[in-house]
Amino acid sequence: MSGTGSIVEGGAPSARSRALAVLRVRSRALALGVLPAALAVVLLSARMTGRLAGDPWPAVTLVVCVLAVLVLLVGGVFAAVVLRASPAVTPTVPLPESAAPDLYRMVRDLADRMDVPAPSAIALTPDCDSWLEDRTHAAHRRSGISGGREAEPGAAPVLVIGSPFLWWMRVAELRAVLAPVVAGTGPSAHPDIADARGFVRGLDAAVDVGGRPGLGWIGRPARLLLRLCQADAAEMERGVAAAASDRAQGVDYGLRIVAQEQVGLAYAGWDRLLTRVALPAWRMGRWPAHLDAGVVSALTELSRRDRLAEGFTSRLGERPACDLLERPGVIDEAASLLAARLFHGGPAEAGPDWSPVDWAAYPEEVVDRKWRAEAARIHAALDALAVPAGPGPTLDRVLRHLTDAAGECAAAEALAGRLSGDLAREERSAGTDTGAGADGGGAAVARGADAVPLFPLQPPRSGRDLLADHVTAMVCAAAVDSADAAPGLDWLDGPVLLVRGERRADLAPRVLSLVEDGDPEPLRGWLAELGVRPEKPVRLV
Repeated sequence: MSGTGSIVEGGAPSARSRALAVLRVRSRALALGVLPAALAVVLLSARMTGRLAGDPWPAVTLVVCVLAVLVLLVGGVFAAVVLRASPAVTPTVPLPESAAPDLYRMVRDLADRMDVPAPSAIALTPDCDSWLEDRTHAAHRRSGISGGREAEPGAAPVLVIGSPFLWWMRVAELRAVLAPVVAGTGPSAHPDIADARGFVRGLDAAVDVGGRPGLGWIGRPARLLLRLCQADAAEMERGVAAAASDRAQGVDYGLRIVAQEQVGLAYAGWDRLLTRVALPAWRMGRWPAHLDAGVVSALTELSRRDRLAEGFTSRLGERPACDLLERPGVIDEAASLLAARLFHGGPAEAGPDWSPVDWAAYPEEVVDRKWRAEAARIHAALDALAVPAGPGPTLDRVLRHLTDAAGECAAAEALAGRLSGDLAREERSAGTDTGAGADGGGAAVARGADAVPLFPLQPPRSGRDLLADHVTAMVCAAAVDSADAAPGLDWLDGPVLLVRGERRADLAPRVLSLVEDGDPEPLRGWLAELGVRPEKPVRLV
């Protein structure tokens, strides 16, 4: 395409020069590898012409020839690994053209307007980001992007789009945000830049191969070469980004400034939705099946609460970008399952202990179950500590124990430690990582090979935090069983207690007074106000 050269040479000439610097590292490594062979050829030629007769040249020639053969063998194996090792590829949801013909048309139109090659395919990531990903390495198979066939050399990169953008952004906003990303296909098609990127990707993959037993010798030279070309490769990418940004200046530039505000808003809402709403469900073996639809509700609520976001909801009357998909519900479900894998380590497929949950069922199937599972755990911990039991699992038993422990930090610490230990044992028996149930969620889910998330959301919490969570759960369960209360869902804060349809946000400080100070009076007053009966047994899971 005619714009391929100009976008590099005119927009950011340093990109090509840096690419050539990376390729010079490769050339020097190649020259160093063939140097013993060249010396061996010189010695053999001199011996055959009689110019190096007599000792010690026969022995020297033999040694050099053996060394040359060894270096060529080792270098050949290393080169083969660099050429054929599969580089790391971000897990994504493939989006074939049949599933989003309007989106493909919009992306091709962008590419035509900027005179750059169109991306070879589109995929979705369950995160608030978009980028181009080159999947043309010789050994990389495109895993569903093109039916499993091996990527063709020279193919344009894949456009990866953050799935929350499709649901929250309007069509025009998404187009404006994607313009500089799509413009990056121009530099990607430049032969020098493509060659340099392929060399760096191969070295990066060779480093991973070198981490395997018995292959450490491959990793060492790969790391050395990476260090030698790291600075130039980074500058090359900066130049490519600058060139793409320059090329996209003429496409929806004014709208892009407004759309970038939506990117920041989407990121904030997405983070809250994952950590406050999705994480409690994942820890119980349930995964919300429509996270992207949920982010719209979360961001609408954020816009309503935040004075700085006033006016954003008026744009919801415009066409959402998810209308560019043929079956948005199916795509949302696939992205939601991938989000659980990436951020929690859940299985790749639904199963008996890893089932989807709809938003309408979330309060009953996640919130209420979470509270009762934690209530059961705190009473099991009290039993293990030989705390006197009443007529059943009552809130009064918990209140009395923590009140009697006032001034005796080691009783309170013992209960917190017991909860932490019980939770860790549950996770180990279920085959999960130790941070999976850090907020005291329900029964952990067995995740097998996916036990460690690629991008964990939160570190494990302290014993005191777990104790406060379990006391809160016990209070909420008692309120549901003995007062006019119900489990609820807040799109930004996750599980909440509803009393006569209204959220009660004043429980947390009263629980902290009990847990940290051993003072039950603020909590007892709150319970009396709501009509909660602490002496009544609570239904457990």
